[in-house]
Amino acid sequence: QLQLVESGGDLVQPGGSLRLSCAASGFPMDYYSIGWFRQAPGKEREGVLCINETGGSTTYADSVKGRFAISRDNAKNTVILQMNSLKIEDTAVYYCAAAGWGHCPGPSPAHFGAWGQGTQVTVSS
Repeated sequence: QLQLVESGGDLVQPGGSLRLSCAASGFPMDYYSIGWFRQAPGKEREGVLCINETGGSTTYADSVKGRFAISRDNAKNTVILQMNSLKIEDTAVYYCAAAGWGHCPGPSPAHFGAWGQGTQVTVSS
């Protein structure tokens, strides 16, 4: 069974950068698409980015275009979310999740089966 663990969340000032990692265990992540989601207090869980089995990415949230990037290292069973030019509104718990297809599905969390426990990202001055 595929298990995911996120890490890298922290407190950062506006304009700063963070690098989140999603580490998989229990099954090779090669054949899964992996998505990053976030959930701010009082808001619904929102899709951010997704990467397919061949490394192609899909942006779910227009607000992160040009600032966030997703990559994967199948040899290390890891997916990275690089976040630059962070804004206060990026504050949320960030989750990674796996979909049982090689391609990225739509942005609904319902398309993703395995979830990590989340990592807190706080952007504040």
